[in-house]
Amino acid sequence: MEQKKAVVYQWSLFEDRPNKKTIPHSEDCEVVFGAEAGKGLQAVGAGEQERALVSHLMATVCSPDNFSRAFKRVKKNKGAAGIDGMVTGEFASWYNREGQGLIEKLLNGTYKPEAVRPVEISKPNGGKRQLGIPTVTDRIIQQAISQVLEQIYDHTFSESSFGYRPKRSTHQALKTAQGHVREGREVVVEIDLKNFFDVVNHNRLMSRLCERIGDKTLLSLIRKYLQSGVMIGGLVSQRTEGTPQGSPLSPILSNIVLDELDKELESRGHKFVRYADDCNIYVRSQTAGVRILKNIGNFIETKLKLRVNREKSKVSLSYQTKFLGYTISRHGHLLIAEQSLKRLKSKVRTITRRNRGSSLEQIVEELNTVLRGWQEYFSIAQASSHYKAMDAWIRHKLRCYKLKQLKRVYTVVRFLRSRGVAEFRCWITACSGKGFWRLSMAHSMHEAMNLKWFESLGLYSLLANVVRFKSK
Repeated sequence: MEQKKAVVYQWSLFEDRPNKKTIPHSEDCEVVFGAEAGKGLQAVGAGEQERALVSHLMATVCSPDNFSRAFKRVKKNKGAAGIDGMVTGEFASWYNREGQGLIEKLLNGTYKPEAVRPVEISKPNGGKRQLGIPTVTDRIIQQAISQVLEQIYDHTFSESSFGYRPKRSTHQALKTAQGHVREGREVVVEIDLKNFFDVVNHNRLMSRLCERIGDKTLLSLIRKYLQSGVMIGGLVSQRTEGTPQGSPLSPILSNIVLDELDKELESRGHKFVRYADDCNIYVRSQTAGVRILKNIGNFIETKLKLRVNREKSKVSLSYQTKFLGYTISRHGHLLIAEQSLKRLKSKVRTITRRNRGSSLEQIVEELNTVLRGWQEYFSIAQASSHYKAMDAWIRHKLRCYKLKQLKRVYTVVRFLRSRGVAEFRCWITACSGKGFWRLSMAHSMHEAMNLKWFESLGLYSLLANVVRFKSK
C-alpha cells in the first residue's frame, strides 16, 4: 500500500517565510497556515453537534502561526524548567536545530512527551497542592493544542462559565453573582470538588473529545499528555487519572469536563456562576438549597465520576460565603473577604521582616508591587474603610522597620532631630525602653515619619488610589 504524503514546512520561529518540504504522514491531508488554517475550524458551527472531522486538525496545531503564538504565550508566562533543564529563552535556538524532527514526530504520531517535574505549592487555606511542571517543549505543544481546542469548544460553553476563557474574567464572574443576589437569590449552594484535577476520568474525558474531534493523531497525543508520568527521584510513575495541573492543556480540558455540569444546571433552570472548579448556585430559600446540593452532588459523583467534598460543600447566605476572594452582602454589595485581608497582611509581614537587612527603599518598592496588584484585583469591592485601616497598619510596620535599622539610642535621636522633632522629645522617645512596635506608636515617631515622609519614599496608598480605580 502506497504511503500517503503530507505537505509540511521547515521553519524558524523568527522567519516569515517557511521552506516547503514533504514527509510521510499517516493521513491524506495538506498542512495549511495562517488564515487558511482557521477555515477548517470555522466549519464547526455553533449549532453543529456532530463530530468535527477536520482531517488536518493536527497539522493546524503544528502550523507556524499557531506554534509561534504558543511559543510567545509560554515565553510570556515564563515558568520553571522541566526535567530536561531547558528554560524558555533557550527554546528558539533549540527549535532551529531540532524543530523539523519535532514537527515530523507530531504529525506522524510518534512523539512521546517527557515526564513532568513535581512541585508542591501552599494552598491559601492550608495544605499543599501538587503541580506538574512539563518541559518547555511540551508546554509549547500543549499550548498549541489548547489554542485549537479553544476555537472548537469555547463558543459551546455556558454563559455562566468564566474560568480560563478568552475575554472573560473574575470580575465578570463576580458581577454576575452580584446580579443573582440582587434579584433576591441570597442563598448560595457552594459545590466544592475534591481534588478535581487529580481525579478526572481519562476514558470519560477522551470520550467527550471524540464527540467533536475526528483527528486520531491529535486524540492520541492528548491521551499521552493525560498519562504523562511524574519523575520522582529519577523514577517515572505513570498517571492513570486526573489532568496534569500546571500544564497549559489543563484549563481547556477541565472546562470540557465541567461543561456537562453547566448544561445540567441550565436544563434545571438554576442560576449559577462557575469559575474553574468553583461553582456557586444561587437560590431563594434554604430548603431549595439543601435539595439542590444533594441532587447536584449525586449527579457529579454518578454521572461525571468526580468527587464532591461533603465537608466543604454547603448551603449558606451570600455574606457568609467566599467566592474568588470576595463576599457579597445581603444588598448585593461586593466586599473583600476576611481571608483575603489576612493573606495580604501575611505578605506584608514577610516583606517587612525586621531581620531582612534590605534598605527601606527596596522594601517600599516590593510593597508597592504587591499593593498595586492586590488593589487592581479588588477594585470592584466597596472597601474604603479596609483601605484606610490597611494603609495605617502598613505605615506602622514600616516605622518599626526603620527603628530596627536605627537600632541605637543616639541614631534614633539623630534621625528624629533631622525630621524636626524637638530635642528633649527626641531623647525621651529614644530612651523610653519600649519595644519597636510600641515605640513606633509614639507621637514623635508619627511626627517624624508622617504622611509626607511616606509619600517622599513613594509608598503606594490604597485609599489614595480608590478614586483612580473607580473611574476606570
